[in-house]
Amino acid sequence: MTKNNSRMDKFEKRRRNTKFINYFLTIAAVLVLFLIGAWIFGGNDKKASDDNEGSTSEEDSFFLETEDENEKPDDEEEANGKEDSDDSEVDEEDRNKDDEDESVDEKESEENDDYDEIETVETEPSDDDVAEAVMGNWPPIGTEQTGPHTTNYEDGSADRIEIKRAASKVTGIPEDDLIEVWIGNGGDQKVVATVSNRAQTEKYRIFMSWIDEEGWQPTKLETLK
Repeated sequence: MTKNNSRMDKFEKRRRNTKFINYFLTIAAVLVLFLIGAWIFGGNDKKASDDNEGSTSEEDSFFLETEDENEKPDDEEEANGKEDSDDSEVDEEDRNKDDEDESVDEKESEENDDYDEIETVETEPSDDDVAEAVMGNWPPIGTEQTGPHTTNYEDGSADRIEIKRAASKVTGIPEDDLIEVWIGNGGDQKVVATVSNRAQTEKYRIFMSWIDEEGWQPTKLETLK
């Protein structure tokens, strides 16, 4: 009788231990499943949050780009306006320069016309070196000199510049091709200028008189041999 009870106690004890172990295994399995579910769903939530943040960043970037694009036309209009203003100023300067050039050209053209319409008459030559001598009603060359006049024969002086201009007009030799061979005193407020072209194929002697406020006036032209 005692031996049977001992066997029963051992069996009952083993059965309780097995039941206890199964209970803990069940709890452990539930915890593992819970952790796995939490990890899966937590990862999805984080991904969704990242996606939302990414979408928000893209939207913000879109709006920023849109604002920049909206602002660009103003900058471009301002730049274009500045360019247009600069172009207008350049055009105005060009027009003014053209007007000045036209004014100078017209003045030179009028002066040339005045010299082209000169009536000349033959006169006695000054010496044997003269092939032909004429006198004419040439107008004064014009001057910027004012007040009492004393002829200055130095190179670069106003008188030398105006004498060369008058010689160019009366002979038809361009100033940049005209050589002043000799400039001398021809009397009170008078000069005598001997000039030629650079090729020395043309040579002239010009007599000039000073007219106050009007400049040097050619009075006689001699073509030299």
